[in-house]
Amino acid sequence: MTDHDREDARHREYEGPKWMGGRTAPGLGPALGGLFEGLPGTGQGPRGRDAMGDPSHRALQEPQGAPMNPVRPERHTMYEESRPEQHVSRRPEHDHGETAGHPSGTTPRTEPAPRPSMEGRRVPAAEERAEELRPNVIPFRGGAQPPRSTPPRPQWDTGASTDHGQVDEPPMSVRPTVRDGVERAHETLDPLPEPPHQGSPRSDEAVEADRPRPSPETPRSPSDDVPRASERDFDETERAAVYRAIRERRDVHAGFRPDPVPADVLTRVLEAAHQAPGVGHTQPWDFLVIDDPELRARVRDLAERERATYDDAHPDTRAHALSGLKVEAIAQSPTNIAVTVDPTRGGRTPGRHSKPASYSAALAVENLWLAARTEGLGVGWVSLVDEREVADALDLPSHLEVVAYLCVGYVEESPTTDTEDDGRTRGRPLAWVVHRDRYGRRGLPGQEPTTLLEETITAIGALDHRAVEEARDRQARMTKPPGSLGVLEEVSIRLAGLAGQSPPPIPEPAAVAVFAGDHGVHAQGVTPWPQEVTAQMVRNFLDGGAVVNAFAAQVGAEVTVVDVGVIEDLAPRPGLLSRKVARGTADLARGPAMSREQALHALETGIEVARDLVSSGARCLLTGDMGIANTTPSAALICAFTGADPALVTGRGTGVDDATYGRKVEVVRQALTVDPPDLDDPIGVLASLGGLEHAALTGFILGGAALRVPVLLDGVIAGSAAAAAAAISPESMAACFAGHRSTEPGHDAVLEHLGLRPLIDLEMRLGEGSGALLALPLLQAAARTLRDVATFDTAGVSTAP
Repeated sequence: MTDHDREDARHREYEGPKWMGGRTAPGLGPALGGLFEGLPGTGQGPRGRDAMGDPSHRALQEPQGAPMNPVRPERHTMYEESRPEQHVSRRPEHDHGETAGHPSGTTPRTEPAPRPSMEGRRVPAAEERAEELRPNVIPFRGGAQPPRSTPPRPQWDTGASTDHGQVDEPPMSVRPTVRDGVERAHETLDPLPEPPHQGSPRSDEAVEADRPRPSPETPRSPSDDVPRASERDFDETERAAVYRAIRERRDVHAGFRPDPVPADVLTRVLEAAHQAPGVGHTQPWDFLVIDDPELRARVRDLAERERATYDDAHPDTRAHALSGLKVEAIAQSPTNIAVTVDPTRGGRTPGRHSKPASYSAALAVENLWLAARTEGLGVGWVSLVDEREVADALDLPSHLEVVAYLCVGYVEESPTTDTEDDGRTRGRPLAWVVHRDRYGRRGLPGQEPTTLLEETITAIGALDHRAVEEARDRQARMTKPPGSLGVLEEVSIRLAGLAGQSPPPIPEPAAVAVFAGDHGVHAQGVTPWPQEVTAQMVRNFLDGGAVVNAFAAQVGAEVTVVDVGVIEDLAPRPGLLSRKVARGTADLARGPAMSREQALHALETGIEVARDLVSSGARCLLTGDMGIANTTPSAALICAFTGADPALVTGRGTGVDDATYGRKVEVVRQALTVDPPDLDDPIGVLASLGGLEHAALTGFILGGAALRVPVLLDGVIAGSAAAAAAAISPESMAACFAGHRSTEPGHDAVLEHLGLRPLIDLEMRLGEGSGALLALPLLQAAARTLRDVATFDTAGVSTAP
């Protein structure tokens, strides 16, 4: 689902996602749509269990009494039966057709009588709703105004009939204001004086007598108390045009026509850019219109070099997915515009420093983009180049910085989305980014705020039964003996149920997130490795020198390292997400390893990372981990969630000797005694016995399940986190696939507990995400066979009698 489709959906009555031909969209039963469509965090209406009447979701939307406990969901089966489509009654849509007597669909203005009061008449239902919604529209000028009579609107004769889509208002005379001896033409756009009233003056009594009076039998509508729009506000048609321009803004990378942009059109676009808000009225931007082929060639060469560097530094699948970042538009488009910023402009103007100046220039870019869209022009942002190098190539003064390098011109066809299918960002739903009062309390206007964890749990659902059955039927008809692909057949069926379609999409590109943290239990001597190795290995990951990097390069996955609890401060680096919740955990042998707040923070960090990776194009998530001594809390978590004895599930981790191993088992046993686990409170168990990377991995698994992308689990650390995720939301296991079987004894126990079958067994126990990466091609092959292998019917192959 594209960004503009989502926006269109917000202007229609919600009927539930529809698939082609009017059928219910595949996925979570009758209410599942696209990857982001319909999630409770997208503002798209009911999803999953909510569409089938799950009270846990209603509790989020309509809280009554005590708030819902997000960590004790009702247990469901992995597979979900399809249910009859639920019909939602529709309200009348806005009629954009003809109104009675006015084919244009607009109501003519009454001239010269003033606008009558709304009192004294019953407001039609559709109009009442429109009036009720008016205060929620962001006012462009002056905001909503209280009801008042409006003077007659004069017919202005400008001497010209040109119409560039501007609002029907009196022409504006530009008169510079003089302040401190300086003329400021951009600050004042004064309307021409209104002509005097024509005709005989009317007394106040006469005006009052003409006003409609409310009839005694007609009660006042609630909409009568809503402030009415002033003449300077946009009407519905004008607002729709503005929002359409915003919704249909696209980043164009190819398909520019050679036709030159007319000078008057380009001037209007630049004027719109120049009207952007400027901090302290500085207007720190300049627009360099570039026609010189030699200058363009310099910038194109810079972009080509950067693209080649990017291709070399990223996996083949990711580089292929990003091949849409074309630089030929620099030469093909008829106009190039470099938008620059001067951070020093304006002297010591109150409220400005270098950053707000750059922000103001970015707003100028946005104005330019929207104006270009209304003129039918395409705009492409050349983002691959280094801004300082571009400034040097354009011979700019040293005090200027390049904010954006844009390609502008008419295009053969405007793309339907910003990125088409090039694997780049798909965008984040609005409800993901709207917070209420405090960061993290999400909720769109008119909705009850909720937490990210609650929102995520509500979005998780079972496999789509219809897609599962279709995949199973296709497996039976494929040109091979039934069951001959073994485990891969069940994997392909589960992938179809997760995606809500058969065959399922290939799970690529893939991204592995390595969550890193230190552990207070290290003080108990459970490992001979020094604690500083955690930070050292993180640097090794970022340098590309670890096993996870080698395996990721082999299978075409992208590596992201997330610092959720490393004791040492890590310098910012590409590929590192600094999300430090705390500098390591406390010693779980002496008390809780984390506070509940820290565990929740780490959980939601993992959810956010999953969201970020998926919205950036990843279609398969792999778990990775790094933390010296982290197999000890893993064993404790597995004991808590499975009931196993510490001696049976505690392993040797990095290869400890017998004495250290015995101490490690006793530490796990002591941790379970000091703070006995309460299985009715899985987050409490996670806080008591886990590590920060365990909590983040738990959130990562839940986040992937909510987005319905496959989550490929690594070894024992990922397995212990998956046990916590299953305790929080049992249905999250529908998205999980066990990459391999670790030699750590606790991994066998947790895989059996979760009902997961590993794809490979190579006697590995490294961690980092290494086992999951090696299993990735098998997961992808399972999906590809269901898509590419012919059936007996289509191939003309006879079947066994």
